[in-house]
Amino acid sequence: MDVAGPDLKALYLDRRLLPHEAVQTIAGCKNLILGMSAAQPPALMAATADALKDRLIGPLAIYYLHGTESLRRSILDPELSDRVTPRPLFLSHSDRAAIEQSGSQSWIEFVPAMLHQAGRLLTEHVDPECFFVTVSPMDRHGYFSLGTNADYGASVIRKAKKVIVEVNRYMPRTFGECSVHISEIDYLVEHDQPLIEATPNPPTPVDMTIAGQIVQRINDGDTVQIGVGGVPNAVLAGLANHKNLGLHSELFSPAMMPLIQSGVMNGRRKTWMQHKHVFTFALGDRALYDFLDDNPSIVGYPASWVNNPDIIRLNDNMVSVNSALEIDLTGQINSEQLGDHPFSGTGGQLDFVRGAYAARNGRSFVALRSTARSGTVSRIVSRLSGGTVTDPRNDVHFVVTEHGCVNLKGLSIPQRARALISIAAPEFREGLEREATSMGLV
Repeated sequence: MDVAGPDLKALYLDRRLLPHEAVQTIAGCKNLILGMSAAQPPALMAATADALKDRLIGPLAIYYLHGTESLRRSILDPELSDRVTPRPLFLSHSDRAAIEQSGSQSWIEFVPAMLHQAGRLLTEHVDPECFFVTVSPMDRHGYFSLGTNADYGASVIRKAKKVIVEVNRYMPRTFGECSVHISEIDYLVEHDQPLIEATPNPPTPVDMTIAGQIVQRINDGDTVQIGVGGVPNAVLAGLANHKNLGLHSELFSPAMMPLIQSGVMNGRRKTWMQHKHVFTFALGDRALYDFLDDNPSIVGYPASWVNNPDIIRLNDNMVSVNSALEIDLTGQINSEQLGDHPFSGTGGQLDFVRGAYAARNGRSFVALRSTARSGTVSRIVSRLSGGTVTDPRNDVHFVVTEHGCVNLKGLSIPQRARALISIAAPEFREGLEREATSMGLV
């Protein structure tokens, strides 16, 4: 702690508690909001689980996005299912593991939401009683940094009745709208622990084939948003020989670093936030977090701004690249549900599908492998398996599989069906044609 004067030091010390002491101050709280992903505070969550087991607090409804393993091993312990109702706005692998461990699909109550509305949802439609989040150490001016997660933290901090932060020296200090003053928090705990790391699997040959079709449609000077997954990472790798790219993306990922370090991604031709690499949350490895730390070219802003389609469209030549689980023959896309069960969530996909297309010369790509389950199931289907629509057919622009890329804009329903069948796996095309005919689509 490097503070400028005795007043700030006194404010800091007055608010400092041990984790179990801090958690006891939320007795009576019914709604607890947690930071997203890397910003979820492990010491506070462990102390919360202990207090719940001892019935010192609770019952609690827990609101968050993208749960971590620390969350799963603490508050999401199935033994606490009578004391905790998890309500995630986006599911992670750890959340799905918690559902499986509990043996009940109904324990975790999924909340559908678009990321740009998360802050509003958590402050207007939920009573934001208590908020826990990880922050960087306080600077000499009395400010902590939200670091990797600008997303909804600032919005909730300014509305929550009680704010408790976990100060962690491993959290990078980032620029943009990520600062939180000591006067804005109620209590703090100190706990140094490396942030969670997410190392993506290397792209497969199929991923590379799909990515190649997208890369050839990205031009020098374009501004990009790249989602998560093998194909998006392959797209980033394929951009190494481009020039003057810009970044306006909800996610900042490790595959973006080489493009910035080499000067390929410099923001020079952006028409909004020129020369700045804009993100709302970051997730990766230690090298990524070190790269973010005190880097003035990378700026984090709330998802309500970064993911707002009216902001996204301000960059000419905006390109979004996201992934999907399946698409039906009219162009409806499901990126969040497997059968009857939630798999992830809408996140920011629809925000960028709409925002990119609204930009001058904007393009939106949704990529998916043509098959699943070792080639036994087509991802291009006559009807979506669970009925969940992430991207309405009116919004979908380019759809890409390893068998081709089609532009659905301006196509009639019969034209869409034929176009999508043309990029399905060859062994499924005849069956899809029969289904399209029986449904009256062609």
